[in-house]
Amino acid sequence: MKRITILVADDEAEIADLIELHLEKEGYRIIKVSDGQEAIRAVQTQSVDLAILDIMMPKLDGYEVTRQIREQYHMPIIFLSAKTSDLNKITGLVVGADDYMTKPFNPMELVARVNAQLRRYIQLNQPPAVQTTVLEAGGLTIYPDQRNVFLYGESIELTPKEFDILLLLAEHTKKVFSVENIFRHVWGEAYYENDSNTVMVHIRTLRKKLGEDKNKHKFIKTIWGVGYTFNG
Repeated sequence: MKRITILVADDEAEIADLIELHLEKEGYRIIKVSDGQEAIRAVQTQSVDLAILDIMMPKLDGYEVTRQIREQYHMPIIFLSAKTSDLNKITGLVVGADDYMTKPFNPMELVARVNAQLRRYIQLNQPPAVQTTVLEAGGLTIYPDQRNVFLYGESIELTPKEFDILLLLAEHTKKVFSVENIFRHVWGEAYYENDSNTVMVHIRTLRKKLGEDKNKHKFIKTIWGVGYTFNG
C-alpha cells in the first residue's frame, strides 16, 4: 500500500521538525523544504498527498505557491502561519487552501486536521461506481462523477471545496442548508463559530465563478437568517 506523503514548507526548522515528529507517528512520509521554490519543485517531482505551507517563506510566499499548485494539482493544502488577521485567512482560502491554522499551534490539532483533510481527499478519489448522473439547471450542468461543471457549455474551474458546496446544494434543491450544515457536510469536521467565515468566503467566490454578478439568474439563493439553497 502506498505510503501517504506530506509536504511541510516552513523556513523555521524547529517548527518543521515538530510537525515531522508528530506526523511520522501517524505513519506519514514527510518532505521538508524551507522556501517556496523548493515547495513547488517537490510537488512537481514527487507524489505529494497533502501540503502544509507557511505564508512568509523566502523566494515565493505561501500564497504564490498555492496559486501555482492549484494550476495542476488538487491535493489538500493547509496554511500554518503566524499571520492571524481575518484578511490573511480569507486570502489563503480564496487562493485555494482548504484550511488555515495560526501559530503558535497545538500539534495534535494539526494532526487531526491533516487526518480529516486526507480522509475526505482519499474518499473523493476512490474509483467511482458506474454512474451517469448529470445535474442540469438554468444553463448549469454538473457531472458529479467527473467533478466537472459547465455554464452554458463553458467549463467552470472550481476548487474541490467550491465543487462540494455546489454539489451539496444542487443535489438537495428544496433544502435550505445553514452555514454549520454546509461546513459539517463539506469539511467533515466539528463546526466552530469562526468557521462561518470559511464557508461564506467559498460561497462568495463560487457565486462569482458562476457569473452571478453578471447574470440575472442566481444559482445560490440566500435565505436570510437561515442559510443557503439551490435556485435551479
